[in-house]
Parts: sequence; C-alpha cells; structure tokens
Amino acid sequence: MTITVKGPIVEMDGDEMTRIIWKMIKQKLLLPHLAMDLKYYDLGIKHRDETDDKVTIEAANAVKEHGVGVKCATITPNAGRVKEYGLKQAWKSPNGTIRSILDGTVFRKPIIVKNIPPAVRSWKKPISIGRHAYGDIYKSVEYKVPGPGKAELVFTPASGERVSLALHEFKGPGVIMGMHNTEKSIRSFAQACINYALGEKCELWFGAKDTISKTYHGFFKEVFDHEAGARKADFEKAGIKYRYMLIDDAVAQIMKAEGGMLWACMNYDGDVMSDMVASGFGSLGLMTSVLVSPEGKYVYEAAHGTVMRHYYEHLKGNPTSTNSVASIFAWTGAISRRGELDKTPEVVQFARRLESVVIATIEEGTMTKDLAAIAEPRTANYALTEEFLDQVASRL
Repeated sequence: MTITVKGPIVEMDGDEMTRIIWKMIKQKLLLPHLAMDLKYYDLGIKHRDETDDKVTIEAANAVKEHGVGVKCATITPNAGRVKEYGLKQAWKSPNGTIRSILDGTVFRKPIIVKNIPPAVRSWKKPISIGRHAYGDIYKSVEYKVPGPGKAELVFTPASGERVSLALHEFKGPGVIMGMHNTEKSIRSFAQACINYALGEKCELWFGAKDTISKTYHGFFKEVFDHEAGARKADFEKAGIKYRYMLIDDAVAQIMKAEGGMLWACMNYDGDVMSDMVASGFGSLGLMTSVLVSPEGKYVYEAAHGTVMRHYYEHLKGNPTSTNSVASIFAWTGAISRRGELDKTPEVVQFARRLESVVIATIEEGTMTKDLAAIAEPRTANYALTEEFLDQVASRL
C-alpha cells in the first residue's frame, strides 16, 4: 500500500557521500511506500556555482512558501575546494544563507540507541542544543588589512548623528571582522528555546560571555532574562528552571550533568557544541537537526558534513561503511512534520515506524563501522553503506 503525503516537501540535494546516501534512502526506504510531491533543488556545489548560488535562495524561499524542507549535507568551500571543483568563488555556507532567510533556531538532539553508550559517563538523558540561526560570524563582513592604518566601527543612524568607535591602530598587516545581530532575531531565539523547554518539560540553560562582551553578549543575556522572566509562572507550573551561565562554565557543567536539558547557544557556540554533544553520545551520525523559523517553517537536515573521505574511497571503487542514520532521520522529521500539518496520521505513523526500525536494526547488531567501534557489546562485523540500508528496508 502506498501512503500519500498530501502537502509538498522542499528537497535540497547535497554533495559527495551524503548525496549518494540521499539517493539510496529515497529509492530503498521512501519511494516504495510514499507518494510525495517533492519540490527539488540541487544544492550540490557545482550547481550552486553554475547558478551563482541563486538556487540556495530559491530553495529557502520555497520552504517559506511550502512550510517544510529536508536538506542533504553540502560543501562550504574553502580555497582548496574552490580549486578542486573549479569554482568561480568561495561561496558562502548554504546553511548560513537558508538560516539568514528563514531566521529562527536550530534544535539538535542525539538519537539514543541502547547499545551505543555515551562517551561521557555522567550523561544519562539526551542533551538538546538550541542554536541561534542568524547573524554573528556567519553573517560577518571581513577585511584583510594590507598595512598600517586606523580601523573604526561606524554606525550612521537613519536620523541623528553618526557614531564612530576606534577599533585598532594597525602598525602592520592584520584582519578585521564586523558582526551584527538584531533584537528581533535574538528575541525570537529566546522565545523558541523557552517554548521548546516548556514543551519538553526540560531545564533551559543559556550561556554567553557577557563579562568580556558587555554590550554584544550582554544584550543576549538581557533579552533571555527578560523573556524567561515573562514566562516565570509557566516555568514554575512545568517544574523546570531557566539558568544563565558564562559559556565556559556551561561547558564545564555540561560534562558533569546527567543531561535532560535544552542548552541554548549563540550561533558559533551552537555550531561547535552540537558536534561535541553528538560525538559524546556516540556519533555525528546519530544527531537530529531542525531549523524552526518564527513563522513555523521547518528545515530538517543531518548534523554532519558530506563525509568527504568516504566519497574519495567510493570514487576509487572501494567499499565504504557510511552512517546514514542522521540523513534518514532528516527525512522522517520532514515527513512527520508534513503529516502533522496536513492532519494525515498515517504519514506521521510511517515516519515514526521507520525511525523505530532504524534503531531496532542497530540494537539487534547491524550497524556501520563508526558505531561498531563504540557499541557495547563490541561487534567485529559491520555493515557496508548499502548493506545497512538494505537491512532497514527488509525490516521495514
């Protein structure tokens, strides 16, 4: 029986090994069971280059229109990648572009599997990361200083007198970066994290460095304190607390905590700490990630990269054992959300069933090499990339 997914899903294809896995997931796990209206956008690096990255903007606007998107991992090119792929320029992160257009917050949560114990002994419950998805270093302006000179930070109000702050007197070459954020975005970030914590009934942590960055980081703290204070009664009713800590203290505390909290992080902190939490719970391949906009638009993706090393082995004709779990859960997240929005419970049930089958497959001893190395009990055998997906397909 084929299940019909009523509303459209915006599909954003990606790069390298994850692109190959993406196609397998569709062919083996989804298309045999689902009739989907997929609005396809190729965000592979060559196509982004051919379109001067307009395809990324088009994909983000399609999510705005249709409400739900699912994204494969993509390359953010550095100088080496520009040369390797013969690109016109080092295009910006497609994730950064999509997040700038949609704004909102990225929520990342580990996928818990019984026979993959956390590397951090104290962790007993999932640790969710709420990552601000706008501004900071990902929307920065940079300049390579050629030699001696004066750097200033200048703001020209729409009405009023121009403000100029001395940044640095350069005696020789150096670099400058200008970052920004908006009150609207910071406030929606705080509100999204509060709503998530109240919905999950989990403690909310927020960490920044307001002792050093008294204005920039201090403003984040001020907004979070205000929004959490406005929901004080809701926190008390849910039996949870809001905690503000300096980011270095939060890092130290997280290593000793048992988990079960939402850790709200500024953009760069969330990028780094979500990888740390994912690895601590077993693998970047066991981490869900969803961007939620203030208007209720969703983009689901894997929290890891394009698995370049495996891709090069694949090109040589060598077998690989690449973990596809996070990419599968990106699809199930999008399908489930589409089903909820369309009020089609059979679509939601399919997504949840596929997730449970994936976890059961691993718990029964069939897993990729990265998981076999950390599973308890250890397993000498591991499944190759396609073998794992075939096992999930047969169980499904």
